[in-house]
Amino acid sequence: MTIEANFDGLVGPTHNYAGLSHGNVASQKSAGQISRPKRAARQGLAKMRHLMQQGFAQAVLPPHDRPSIEALRRLGFRHPDDAGVLARAAREAPHLLAVCCSAASMWAANAATLSPAHDTADGRLHLTPANLLSQPHRAIEPATTARILSAIFADEAHFAHHPPLPGASHFADEGAANHTRLARHHGSPGIELFVYGRDPFAPSRPAPTRYPARQSHAASQAIARLHGLEPQCVVFLQQNPAAIDAGVFHNDVIAVGNANVLLYHERAFADERGAMADISRAWRLLHNHAPLTTIRITDQQCPLDEAVSTYLFNSQLLSRPEGQMMLLCPAECQASAMALATLESIRDNDDNPISDVQYVNVRESMRNGGGPACLRLRVVLTEPQQAAVAPGVWLTDKLADALDDWIDQHYRDELRPADLADPALLREARQALDRLTQLLGIGSVYGFQR
Repeated sequence: MTIEANFDGLVGPTHNYAGLSHGNVASQKSAGQISRPKRAARQGLAKMRHLMQQGFAQAVLPPHDRPSIEALRRLGFRHPDDAGVLARAAREAPHLLAVCCSAASMWAANAATLSPAHDTADGRLHLTPANLLSQPHRAIEPATTARILSAIFADEAHFAHHPPLPGASHFADEGAANHTRLARHHGSPGIELFVYGRDPFAPSRPAPTRYPARQSHAASQAIARLHGLEPQCVVFLQQNPAAIDAGVFHNDVIAVGNANVLLYHERAFADERGAMADISRAWRLLHNHAPLTTIRITDQQCPLDEAVSTYLFNSQLLSRPEGQMMLLCPAECQASAMALATLESIRDNDDNPISDVQYVNVRESMRNGGGPACLRLRVVLTEPQQAAVAPGVWLTDKLADALDDWIDQHYRDELRPADLADPALLREARQALDRLTQLLGIGSVYGFQR
């Protein structure tokens, strides 16, 4: 049986609010505030446990090592020992220290783009780590991401790993946050939607004026080629520049798809009518008369600003075995009359398979600019591929309990911006991650371990 598993990024022990992400409204509003790493990690783990207990396949991705001493050394902060590097960076360039302490790797939706075996020419799952060039604090992630994914999906008979795309802005790639797969069910061939914000080779196209467009058309095209996707099963769609300027830095802030359902806001795409026609055309070619459900949310139902502030569309849309779907939304949606009414209208409409809406508290992540869907990487796996995944990353009650104890032992209750320069925090974080790799059984994936 083919399943879709959610691989959630664990929140790291140096979780902090640096406000580094220009265009991410929530991130910028929280800049400089006290963070609560222990609470943040527990909220993320509670979400994973909640889904596991309802029968969804759930796995864990480890956080990156932060502060990144390797990145600081590459930026010229030299010293014989790591604590000295940290002290020099804090003294000479605290803004660069903040970059190298970013907590953003927790948002696993940006880790990579994946195409399942049912869509690829060679019948393997293809993985391309995102290069994340648009933001300096994220551009330091790809090498560690590649090592982690290679350790978890190690069997070359089942998994094909590609290096991140070339390091040029024309090929800026933000990962699965701008990628959606639609299919009759997870075990059938699908169409893959790649949503881009800009086309560097067609500069005359409409562009945002307030915030940067991150995903490039050329990057999306390159990934589709690398993964061996049939051209007729791929759809490229441009984000609405006005949505980007409203804070929709990734498509998963304004649309979510699963199996044969696409839930989207009317202002998600630059050409809504053309986008829906292209999706329908590709769907008919692949699935003929099988139904495709598109759920369009209008500005009148939920204005764009409200959709961004509540992260209504950054919800997880999940298939239950009996065919119905569940939408897991951030708790912030319950506090918004418009978002709540919109979600209840979706749930109560018999014309779509979404029969259940649940809410989860990931407030520490939300304050940093990422909701439930940001925290997970969706991985469609055949039975042999499931068996080939590193077994220690699958969440069980035993692992969840062990991770709870691990968080309690290694995480601080609070972090202030000045704490990032504390060499004791560096030691604590490394001890925590070294222990975590043992718990997950994935070997030495961090630079400090090698």
